[in-house]
Formats: sequence, C-alpha cells, structure tokens
Amino acid sequence: MSEEDRPLQPVVVKKYANRRLYDTESSIYITLDTLADMVRRGRDFVVYDAKTGDDITRAVLTQIIMEEETKGRNMLPTSFLRQLIGLYGDSLQGLVPAYLERMMQQFSAEQQAASEAVVQPLAQPARPALPSRDEAVQPGIAVLERTTNLYKPFHRPGPDTAAVSQTATAETAAAVELDPAEALAENLLLRQEVARLRRELAEASAALPEQPIRSLVRGGARH
Repeated sequence: MSEEDRPLQPVVVKKYANRRLYDTESSIYITLDTLADMVRRGRDFVVYDAKTGDDITRAVLTQIIMEEETKGRNMLPTSFLRQLIGLYGDSLQGLVPAYLERMMQQFSAEQQAASEAVVQPLAQPARPALPSRDEAVQPGIAVLERTTNLYKPFHRPGPDTAAVSQTATAETAAAVELDPAEALAENLLLRQEVARLRRELAEASAALPEQPIRSLVRGGARH
C-alpha cells in the first residue's frame, strides 16, 4: 500500500484548561467550528484533556451540536430531546445507542443515494431505490415497543395479529390479567426475552458509538 492510499490517522487535538483546542498535527490552535468542518469533510479526530489525558471526544462533539443549535440551525425537536433525557437511567437506555446508530446509517445511505441519483447520467439504469425512512425505522421501533411491553409484568400482550383467527373477537385478543403466581413466572420469562433482544441489538451494531453524533454534526451544515 502506497503512502497516498494509506488511511489517514485521526488528528489528535488537546483541550486545555482555558478551553483552547490545540491541533497537534498542524501545530495550531483551532475552534469548535474548525472541528465541525473536519467532521463534515470526513476528517477523523480525537480530543484529549491536556491535563488528565482522558478521551473527551464525545463531550466535544456534543458541545459542537449545542453550538449549532444556538445559532438557529435547529435539528433536534424539543419533544425528541425530552424523550432522550427521559431514557437516561431507564432500563431501555442500553438499547438506544444501537438504535440511533442504525437509523443514522440508513439516513446517510439514503442521502448518498439521492446525491448520486442527481448526477447520474440518464442513459445509465437507475439504482434500486433504498427503503424509505419509515420502512427503515419500523424494525427499530418494533423492537423498542416490544421491549417496552416486556416491562409490564402484570399485563400479558394480546396474541399476534397473524395468529388471531378470523373468528376471534376483540375480547379474546385483549390483555388478560394474571394472578401473582403467574405474573412472577411471566416476569422471569420476559426478563430473559429482554436480555436476548439486547444481545441481538448489540451484535447488529458494528459502528463506533460516536457515529450518530458525527452524523448529526454533518447534517447541521446542510439544514
């Protein structure tokens, strides 16, 4: 592999107590706007606390988003922010990062496909359309809703729609209250199911945890 083809190493940035950011590759002080531009250009970087050596990349990326929001480039609805805050400390908190990663990856793929379609010569056959965002998010939403229902130990979900016969009534498909003994056994089974769902989501997510945050920063410039 030639030097030109070799992937670039992440730029190391140090943050000092006076909040100044130092680019060790270019040996210059930079700003949050500089880092935001690097994200949009696809230039990777890591930020370390100059005193402790701790990796504070995630905190700096979040700070960039806050700066963009204060400039009037709002992308995060208030309702979304409230829901996100409410999930901190919740039993479903561990599922959220993988869910957001997959949704942002799908959004980026759609965005790239749309850009290519604009410049694609008319003589060339069009690429197959990617699933819509609504179709893409349905699996993730289904998993979250299913997992949420699993944490209702005294309520048994109604039978699956596909399993309900044509003669079934609304009453037979409704939830059935459990006595304490049944509820305990049901609760144990549901906890096992939650653990399985968490493993599936963890295995399905291969991207870095910071990828959704970087995608949001890129999107800020196009809003």
